[in-house]
Amino acid sequence: MRRGAGVTGRALAASQVSASYGSQRVLDRVDLHIAAGETVGLSGPSGSGKSTLARLLALLHRPDSGHVSLDGTAVTGTRHQVPVAMRTRVAILFQSPRAATDPRLTLADIIAEPLRATGTPPEQARERTAELADTVGLTTDLLTRRPHAVSDGQLQRACLARSLVHRPAYLLCDEATAMLDASTQAHVAAVIGEYQRRHSAGVLVISHDAALLARWADRVVDLS
Repeated sequence: MRRGAGVTGRALAASQVSASYGSQRVLDRVDLHIAAGETVGLSGPSGSGKSTLARLLALLHRPDSGHVSLDGTAVTGTRHQVPVAMRTRVAILFQSPRAATDPRLTLADIIAEPLRATGTPPEQARERTAELADTVGLTTDLLTRRPHAVSDGQLQRACLARSLVHRPAYLLCDEATAMLDASTQAHVAAVIGEYQRRHSAGVLVISHDAALLARWADRVVDLS
């Protein structure tokens, strides 16, 4: 079933954002909005600024111009400059789980990272970690292992659990299934879909796979 955009008026939006790396402009006055409950696909060739736009929306970087707003409130800072209650409403799931995790941590520690960062009591953090490990299909024995001792698919499941740990209102998936086998891709997509249905979350799916976007997204934005 297609979900209607803008029903509740809540949205994560980039308005006329521009961004550069050095002297190279990668985004030039781009608009994008993700309504609550909506899945937006984002396509475009390599170098078109898809990942940069995701990082702006995730409040990890500030645009050169334009602004990002969250449920109608303009966001002026990035990372820890943004109040906890606001920044935890947006989560991002990256393409490479090995680049996105600390190899010294166990999978349980990886999942619980955002909880520790926001001062969640240890017992509550353990309960939430166990709950999400079950949701993404990680067995108890896997939680004690470090990244080198698990597969890419298992590590990406831990990263997915980590991204959901604060129950975000918006989830940004930056080629998040590109490195996974077909069965793990399907499982990750199913977990995200169920989370979205339960929480009316907005989801951004970045992919080069037109067939995947056609199946998953309510609409597709092309940055070509």
